[in-house]
Amino acid sequence: MRYFTAGESHGSSLTAIIEGVPAGLELTAEDINIELKRRQGGYGRGQRMQIESDQVQITSGVRHGRTLGSPLTLVVENKDFKNWQQVMASEPMDESVKSQRRLTKPRPGHADLVGGLKYDFDDLRNVLERSSARETTMRVAVGAVAKKLLSELDIELANHIVNFGGKEIDFSDDLTAEQISQKVRGNDLSIVDESRIDEIHAFIDQTKEAGDTLGGIVEVRAHNLPASLGSYVHHDRKLDSKIAGAVVSINAFKGVEFGMGFQAGKCYGSQVMDEIVWSEGIGYSRSSNHLGGFEGGMTNGEDIIVRGVMKPIPTLYKPLLSVDIESHELHKASVERSDPTALPAAGVVMENVVATVLAQEICEKFSSDTMAELKEAVEKYRRRIKEY
Repeated sequence: MRYFTAGESHGSSLTAIIEGVPAGLELTAEDINIELKRRQGGYGRGQRMQIESDQVQITSGVRHGRTLGSPLTLVVENKDFKNWQQVMASEPMDESVKSQRRLTKPRPGHADLVGGLKYDFDDLRNVLERSSARETTMRVAVGAVAKKLLSELDIELANHIVNFGGKEIDFSDDLTAEQISQKVRGNDLSIVDESRIDEIHAFIDQTKEAGDTLGGIVEVRAHNLPASLGSYVHHDRKLDSKIAGAVVSINAFKGVEFGMGFQAGKCYGSQVMDEIVWSEGIGYSRSSNHLGGFEGGMTNGEDIIVRGVMKPIPTLYKPLLSVDIESHELHKASVERSDPTALPAAGVVMENVVATVLAQEICEKFSSDTMAELKEAVEKYRRRIKEY
């Protein structure tokens, strides 16, 4: 299963094409719209989320509510395009139009300058439009399809925020994916400790007033993955490596860890390794999950626990110093629309990105021309693992 996305932040639409989804998966636009709405929520979101109300159109690959096995095409309209039709037109335009909303003062922390250097642009809007986090709309749309596939195999995912702008959020490590989903549902911060909501709201408001932004740490858990997905035999087949790469590919994500993560480097081996146990009817399991569900690049049957670090949004209403690419003079960086934080939304993106990698791995390992075939293959494999 593979996918491509296309589209600019203020272009007419965003598109994704997914190849390799098994035939017979029940799928509707509403399955995807639920995830798109989750992405647009969260305290601290700005004006763009008031303009857009993302709704997907499935233009190929589904008939009468079931996938056909042929490529899926997903399209989301950018409603703000009506205000950008000339600026973002694909047709040639005269200089008076081309100069509108031209960007020459790159924003520190964004792709503006390095993208302009790479592609030799004299207008950095050419970079901004594609490097914008608006692109994650289609990553969530693709992830929604992946999550629907995983749910058919009784695999659940959930995300929550474990650190909000430096403020640690306490939670029980025994929480299941389902329990996390229940606790954060209807919670505009995606935190499991609801006693902290007013405090974090005030923190975000103060940050916005100061013209600054916040990042944080997101945790995603995946439950009921079969053991031994991935492989130890080649570096590029390790599943934790694939997930790590996918998480860091999300806009503004700068780090990733599994289980204890970097804390493991401060502990003895006896405090880190998960002891192996066996019981009738369950088979092999671990007495703890310090390694986050992975050993040797493969799932070990425990919940996958992966955390991603999102840096603060680099577009600041109190802009930092930059250099104009035309004059090379010092200037304040350009200011585009921004949010004080998009951390809860980033959690939704990360959850869907992880789901996509897991669905890809499952479809690669098991026979998956049809959903019936895939379910049978996964169930047979689970039985064999249990009886090993």
